[in-house]
Amino acid sequence: MQRHDGRELDELRPLLITTDFTASPASSVLIRCGDTILWCSASIEESVPRWMQREEPGKGWVTAEYMMLPASTTPRSNREGRRGQISGRTQEIQRLIGRSLRAAMNLNKLGPRTITLDCEVLQADGGTRTTAITGAFVALAQACKRLKDQGLIEENPLNFSVAAVSVGVVDGVAMLDLPYVEDVAAAVDMNVVMTGSGRFIEVQGTGEEATYTQEELDSLLVLAKKGIKDLNQIQRAALGEDPFYAPLFE
Repeated sequence: MQRHDGRELDELRPLLITTDFTASPASSVLIRCGDTILWCSASIEESVPRWMQREEPGKGWVTAEYMMLPASTTPRSNREGRRGQISGRTQEIQRLIGRSLRAAMNLNKLGPRTITLDCEVLQADGGTRTTAITGAFVALAQACKRLKDQGLIEENPLNFSVAAVSVGVVDGVAMLDLPYVEDVAAAVDMNVVMTGSGRFIEVQGTGEEATYTQEELDSLLVLAKKGIKDLNQIQRAALGEDPFYAPLFE
């Protein structure tokens, strides 16, 4: 099957991660996956939510916020939050990003501080939530290294790398990393979050007015694992050769 952009069925869109994109947060990256572009930044606060102070003193917290900017789509979308509310979709994605990154963390090693990952969609062409997770991990890893360099933590609180990718079935064919034109045509749409060692963190799979078989599910997961492996290599290259990062990708 010929894909609209000429890629192979198991091929990622061109992915570019630019670190230290802005100076204000502890770390930030610009991540571009095909025509999907996000800014992911990590900010550190020397405090945790009140419920953690009561229930788990000394433990840190990692959370995420996600937003699509109005001009990230055509036509322009309304800015969320103007009336003090965000959509259910946005809340779901924020929780997914936060869960995915916390799965990689030893929050006791982080200490009583909060790292917030802000994921802003500058341009949307499918896969914004998976691209957000992949980019936010790089920002989180850099933030943790800077805490260590400053002597604020003794050990790396990250246990392993995290990346995410979309897969789907379009016209009966399983394919990796769907842009919008393929995503809207998919009979089965799935987002997969995994560690660099190949363990699953989350799998979100939906039949869009369709069902799918065990064989189709297996083929999608094989594609996702291949895509995650490729994403890991790009993340590692973006972070550089510092020994702090090397164990995360083993």
